[in-house]
Amino acid sequence: MKKVLSFDIGGTNTRLALVNENFEIEKELVYPTVRDSKEAFLANIKKIICDLDINMDEVSAIGAGVPGVVNRETGYIYDLPNVHIKDIPFGDFIKDEFNKKVYLRNDAEVACLAEASVGTHKKYSRVFFITISTGLGGALVVDGVNQDYITEIGHTAYKYQGKMMEYEGLASGTGLVKLCELNGLKVNSSREFFNLVSSEDEKALYVYKQWLSILSDFISMIEDSYSPDVICVTGGVMKAKDIFFKDLCDLNPLSNIVVCYHSEHAGIIGAAVYAFKMLDFHK
Repeated sequence: MKKVLSFDIGGTNTRLALVNENFEIEKELVYPTVRDSKEAFLANIKKIICDLDINMDEVSAIGAGVPGVVNRETGYIYDLPNVHIKDIPFGDFIKDEFNKKVYLRNDAEVACLAEASVGTHKKYSRVFFITISTGLGGALVVDGVNQDYITEIGHTAYKYQGKMMEYEGLASGTGLVKLCELNGLKVNSSREFFNLVSSEDEKALYVYKQWLSILSDFISMIEDSYSPDVICVTGGVMKAKDIFFKDLCDLNPLSNIVVCYHSEHAGIIGAAVYAFKMLDFHK
């Protein structure tokens, strides 16, 4: 049975798994993502692969989803905004260290591919994926094919309190901290914020309504622009889904908003789906 190594590199954590062609995760590691240093970032990638402790002869290729702009032909990463690193020769590094081909895409794109290819949401023709985590990302798959023009949708301009900002800067996990600050509420994390919402803190409840409104505008933009059959949502902020998810769905009754089938493994499975697709393409 063919197997691939699958990376899901996020702004907070980096996941690596050995995945077989039935899309079963055979072995997995999760490490903190190294930030601010290209050299340390690549050294950490090597360490994770070595620490997974597998026979690399069993690995047909390496798939990866990363939170930024990439060259899919060469595996070169131009920019990881939330990791604060640019110009990473990821593909060449993996080839030099492990003699394996890398198939690389934006993290939201591969996660959307997972939702559209494996699991209950593959029945839909137009699948949109949203991740609300360190950043805010989105991607679209139509009839099993990634649509390239969606990348970095979280950086779409949004006017708030009379200033032009970005959806990501207000609605992501880190953006939520900023949104609180703009409204006179000091929190250190989205987790702290949702704890305040649960305790019915007056300021937190006000910001909560603002945040839901911004997310609803984001969803309306997606609906108007891409007409998805389903919108799958995941990301670190979804750890608080019991607090906000029903409210978000109630505010958007005409949208088919669901919890991502693969949860935190969407990126891992999606990078594997992409790697296997590319292996078949290059037969």
